[in-house]
Amino acid sequence: MEDNSEEKLIEVARHIAKTLGHNESMTDDILQIFSKFDGRFSRDKLSEKMSGAAGDDLRARASLEQTLESLERQISQFVVAEHPIWSDSVDSSAFLDSIDELIATFRYWNPMANADQSIGACLVRAEDFMQQAIFRLEEEFRLLMERGCESFELARPYGNGDSTENVLFDSDDDDEAIITNGEDHNQIPVAQPLTRYDIVIDALPSGTINDLHEIAKRMVAAGFGKECSHVYSGCRREFLEESMSRLGMQKLSIEEVQRMPWQDLEDEIDKWIKAANVALRILFPSERRLCDRVFFGFSFAADLSFMEVCRGSTIQILNFADAVAIGSRSPERLFKILDLFETLRDLMPDFESNFSDQYCLGLRKDAVAILKRLGEAIRGIFMELENLIRRDPAKAPVPRGGLHPITRYVMNYLRAACRSRQTLEQVFEENVNLLPSKDSSSSSSLSVQMAWIMELLESNLQMKSKIYGDSALCSVFMMNNGRYIVQKVNDSELGSLLGDDWIRKHTAKIKQFQMSYQRSSWNKALGMLKADNGSAAPNVAGKSLSMKDKMKFFNSHFEETFKTQSHWIIFDEQLRKDLRISLANFLLPAYGNFIRRLQNSPEVGKHADKHIKYTVEDIEAHIKDLFQGDGGSAGSRK
Repeated sequence: MEDNSEEKLIEVARHIAKTLGHNESMTDDILQIFSKFDGRFSRDKLSEKMSGAAGDDLRARASLEQTLESLERQISQFVVAEHPIWSDSVDSSAFLDSIDELIATFRYWNPMANADQSIGACLVRAEDFMQQAIFRLEEEFRLLMERGCESFELARPYGNGDSTENVLFDSDDDDEAIITNGEDHNQIPVAQPLTRYDIVIDALPSGTINDLHEIAKRMVAAGFGKECSHVYSGCRREFLEESMSRLGMQKLSIEEVQRMPWQDLEDEIDKWIKAANVALRILFPSERRLCDRVFFGFSFAADLSFMEVCRGSTIQILNFADAVAIGSRSPERLFKILDLFETLRDLMPDFESNFSDQYCLGLRKDAVAILKRLGEAIRGIFMELENLIRRDPAKAPVPRGGLHPITRYVMNYLRAACRSRQTLEQVFEENVNLLPSKDSSSSSSLSVQMAWIMELLESNLQMKSKIYGDSALCSVFMMNNGRYIVQKVNDSELGSLLGDDWIRKHTAKIKQFQMSYQRSSWNKALGMLKADNGSAAPNVAGKSLSMKDKMKFFNSHFEETFKTQSHWIIFDEQLRKDLRISLANFLLPAYGNFIRRLQNSPEVGKHADKHIKYTVEDIEAHIKDLFQGDGGSAGSRK
C-alpha cells in the first residue's frame, strides 16, 4: 500500500517537473529542488520515472503522427476529387468519417500541445489539411444547396399526409397565384389563386436536407459554423429574392417610391400587400423551418442563418412601407395607406413569430416603428383634409341652390373611410388629446375627429351660402347640403360615430332653414292675404291697399316668385315633398280665405272672378312644380 502511494507521489512530481520545465535544464533544476525537499524524491527515482515517461511520450507522438498521416491520405483523395463527393453515398460517408476522426484527434491531443512542443507541431501541420477538408466540405455544401434550389415542394403544414406539388408564384396574375408545374415542361402552366396561407414550402428535398445537416454538423464541430452559415444564407437569400421578384416586388429606394406617380404607386402597393402576406406567412416560416432542420442542434447557427437569409427581403418590405408613410399626405392616399397599415398590423404576429431570436430584434423594432409612422401618416391625411375644407374658396354660387361639390366629396370620403372604422379608431386612440373637443371624455378620438370635420364643413358651407343674393336661395342651398350630409351620416358608420344627438340637431337645422325659406319667400304675400280692411295692412307708398290691389299685388308676387323658384332644385325627393306640403299648409288656407272675402266684398261684388287669376287648385298645382329645376309646368296653364 505504501509502495503504491509513493509511486503516485513520484508520478505527480515527475508530471510537475515536466509541465513547468520548458527545457531540459529547467526540468533538471526542478528535480534538484524536489530531491532536497523530500528524500523519497531522489534524483535516481525521479530520473528513472522521467526516462520511462519519455519513452511513453515518444510512443504517443509516433502514434499521433501515424494517425495524422493516415487521415491526411484519406482526406486528400477527397479534397482533390474532381467529381462532387456527394454524388456517391459511399464516398460522402467515408469523407465524413475521416473528418470525424480528425476532429476527435484534435480534441484528444490539443490539451497536450502546450506541454509538448512536438505534439503542438503535429497539430499545426494537421490544421492545414483540416482547413483543406473544410473548404471542400463548404464547396460540397454549396453544390447541394444549388442543386436543391432547382425545384421545391409546396406542402401543407406539418403532419398532413397529402401529396405535394411543385409550384412557382406567378407575379403576372392580378391575384396571388400558384403555378402548378407538371412533369411535362412543355405544358403551359395554369395559375390558381392563392386563398390560404397555411402552407409550407419545402424548398429542398428531404435527403438533401439530411446531407446538409451532416456537413453543417462537422463544420460547426471544427469551428467553422459562421462560414457554413454564410454559404447557406447566400444560396437561400438568392432564392428568396427571386421569389419576391416573382411576387411583383421591385427593389425601389425610398426616393424612387416618393417620386412615383400616384397611380403607379397604387399598383405597387397592391403588389406589396400580396408579397408581404406571402413572405411573412409562407416564405419566411418555410425558411425558418429549413434553417432549423439544416442546423438542428445548433440554434445559434440556425438563428444567424435565418436572419441573413431574410434580412434583405424584410428590409425591402419595410422600406417600401416607410417610403409611403413619410410621403405625401394628400387625402386621396388615405385608402391605400389604410390598406398598408392594416396589412402590416395584421402581420405583426408573424413578425414576432418569425423574428423571435436575438439576431432579428432590430427587424421587429423596425416593423413596429414603421407601423407607427403609417398611423401618423393617416392622422396627417385627416389634417390635410381639414385644410382642404378650410381653403376651399367661396367663388361662384352653385346654380339653383344645389349640392356643392365639397359636400359630396367630403361626405363620400368620410363614408368610405369609416368602412375601416376599427383601424381608424386604433390610429386615433394613439393621438388622444390632440384634437379640438369640448367633451373628449365621452367620445372616442375618431368620433371627435369626425365631428370636427363636420363642423368645418358646415362652417365652409355657411360661408358659401352668403354669396347668394337671395336669402331664400341661401336657405335652399343650406337645406340641400344639410339634407345630403344627414343622409350620408344616417346610412353609414358615421351615424354611430356622431351619435343620435348630432343627427337630431342637424335634422332640426334643416327644419330651421325650411322655415327661413318660407319667411323670406312668402311672408310678405301671406301678410297681404291675412290683413283685414280695418287692420294695419301692407301699403304701397304709405297708402292702404284695397282688396283689388291686394289681389293684384299677390298675383304679381306669386308669379314672380314662382318664375324664379321653379328653376331652383331640391335634390332629395322626400325633402322636396315635405317642403311643398309645408308651403301648401302655409299658403293655401290664407289664400282660400282671402278669395272668399274678396267675393263677399261690396267693393268688388259680382265682378270678383275678374280679379281672381288663380284658384286654390291653381296655386297648389304651381307649388307642386317648385324645386324641380325645370322651370315648372303649371305656369303654362294660365
